[in-house]
Amino acid sequence: MSVDATPESPFELGADGLAKLDAIREALLDPSPRRIGRLDQWGLADEYEVYAETAGYSEVSLTMEDGTVLDASLSVPKNLAPGQVCPAVVLPAPLVGIGHRAYLGMISRWALGGYVVLAYSQRGLANSTGEIHCAGPQDVADATEVIDWLIQQDAVDPDRIGFFGASYGAGTSLLAAARDQRIKAVAGASAWADLFASLYENGTRHLKAFEALVQLFGEDRCSQEFRGIIQKIRANTIDDEVRQFAEARSPKACLKAFNDAATPILLTTTWHETIFSVPAVIDFHSRLTGPKTLLVQVGDHGNAELPGLFGLPAKPTDMTYRWMDHHLGGSAGDGETPRFDVRSEYMFNPLSDLRHPSWADYALPKKRLHLADAASGQSDGQLAEGAATGWTRSVKATGAGTDIVVAPQLIRTGLAERVGLPHVYKTADTDRSLAAVFATAPLERAARVRGDLELRVTVNAQQADATIVAYLLDHNPATGRAYIVTHAPYTFTAEQAGRDTTVAFPLQPTDYVLARGHQLQLVIDTHDPLFAAPHTTTPVFTIDITSPEGAESYLDIPLHPIA
Repeated sequence: MSVDATPESPFELGADGLAKLDAIREALLDPSPRRIGRLDQWGLADEYEVYAETAGYSEVSLTMEDGTVLDASLSVPKNLAPGQVCPAVVLPAPLVGIGHRAYLGMISRWALGGYVVLAYSQRGLANSTGEIHCAGPQDVADATEVIDWLIQQDAVDPDRIGFFGASYGAGTSLLAAARDQRIKAVAGASAWADLFASLYENGTRHLKAFEALVQLFGEDRCSQEFRGIIQKIRANTIDDEVRQFAEARSPKACLKAFNDAATPILLTTTWHETIFSVPAVIDFHSRLTGPKTLLVQVGDHGNAELPGLFGLPAKPTDMTYRWMDHHLGGSAGDGETPRFDVRSEYMFNPLSDLRHPSWADYALPKKRLHLADAASGQSDGQLAEGAATGWTRSVKATGAGTDIVVAPQLIRTGLAERVGLPHVYKTADTDRSLAAVFATAPLERAARVRGDLELRVTVNAQQADATIVAYLLDHNPATGRAYIVTHAPYTFTAEQAGRDTTVAFPLQPTDYVLARGHQLQLVIDTHDPLFAAPHTTTPVFTIDITSPEGAESYLDIPLHPIA
């Protein structure tokens, strides 16, 4: 969640952002001219003068039934008529060191829209006591107790309560809404739907992101159960206990409860999300039958909503205000009725804005490009129409891979994409002994890739637990520069070692426009630091990529010329 100078952790706020939130907090607690005047450097003094006349802010402690104390803040409208009640929005914290204070920049907008606002840090986070359960049943039970406390406060309408959260707070919000029918609307930014798919994609651990999150949690603050799961994932012991732990924390497991209650759900994610599974979010959204909206944007986890958390315009938070107004009756948004559809941006253009009724309407039909041997006089393989068999490409698995990686920096690579600076790959420099490369001919017309992709490939790995990582790149032959379109890993089991194994697996969905004259390049590598650390003690072994008759290797891709 970096917003300015680079802090040590990719999830931490920068110094200027923290200073701004600190100044907002002081002005909320003490709305004196001196405190409010300090906000003038960010152009916020007028806004918080109005807030001081409209609502009152306090910091409170919420004591749970087991004695755990949750750190929280409460904003309540002033000058209400006797008996007048207001809609309320509850904001469980994202996974940042300041906990619920990450939402301070939103409070005035909610308050001016007539909402009671309760923000809190889940147990074990920030200044809340207790152990971290990773959005487990205890955290969901806490959310119900938080609502019990909230509805006892003056001015709160118990029939108009919504939950909004970013990242960790999004998961808590969704899981709480499945259990507590008093939550009438929910919005989750950078949400997850399937925790297991996020941790373990196609048999491959998302180890770099996992370790970054564990460091942010702080292992010493985690429950014994959670610490046990952490050790199992590190050891690659993915057993029923790990699966059950993830299932209990996955909104997709609550699908029936959401659909039975017709809970209005707004979800947002990003095309190059490195923390949570994007296909799982899309599938979850598609299977919801109540009011729903999905927003997919350029960037990585937390990039798109971050300005909104600071009170600036951002699609995820602007849509959330409109969402809650429609379902709860406030006026924090722009007065427009929300649309129940799929809204998206295409890479790498955050100013684009596409709308479709559903994912099925959004995703373009697929065409099949076969992996083929090199054309005469060429060294790289081809991506072409028409089956091609009888070839083999061998690559060495050294435990280190090439310089092509999903994201050189967690979160920050995606943030650069949002400002038009995607990472540049020079595939001419890629060691072909470590990766197999297949490319289309230069495109005769500009084309769009929009929707779901699937790679089928036949592989013979000499060693158990071998991993391949498929990257689809947009390559400009004139400059040699390439940009990542999408990717996915796949890890083979011990039983598959030493024999031809045909596997089919999805790549991350995407929306990408390729210029005329560019090529699609498919690079199949054997390692990416996003999924595992380099194996310095693992012997070098060979992975053969083939296309036998009856089990041809191909890429199914929604590639269509642009008129």
